[in-house]
Amino acid sequence: MTTGPEKGALDKKPGAFRTIGELAQEIGRPQHILRYWETRFAQLRPLQRAGGRRYYRPEDVALVRRIDELLGKEGYTIRGVQRLLAGERSTGRKQSGETLADVRDALAQALKDDGG
Repeated sequence: MTTGPEKGALDKKPGAFRTIGELAQEIGRPQHILRYWETRFAQLRPLQRAGGRRYYRPEDVALVRRIDELLGKEGYTIRGVQRLLAGERSTGRKQSGETLADVRDALAQALKDDGG
């Protein structure tokens, strides 16, 4: 039988913010581990309200799940996950820049062709 907090966490929509307790319960780790990860992974920055209450956005939840998967199931170290995430971030920015340049060039060509 589930208790109130467990049921509440399960009833939330996928895009809803999660508290640290809800997220810790969801991934099966204690809250202090999530707080520790916040000090080790610059990408993990949940919103903090008055009194220090943390709210994890959907992208934070996805990142926590990814970190948990890499550390717990794939055998990465903290340092290994840091390097992996940093590499993905720098690669992602480069690809986004190339895509934006392509879009800009395509728009410039369309304006030229249109006589504008």
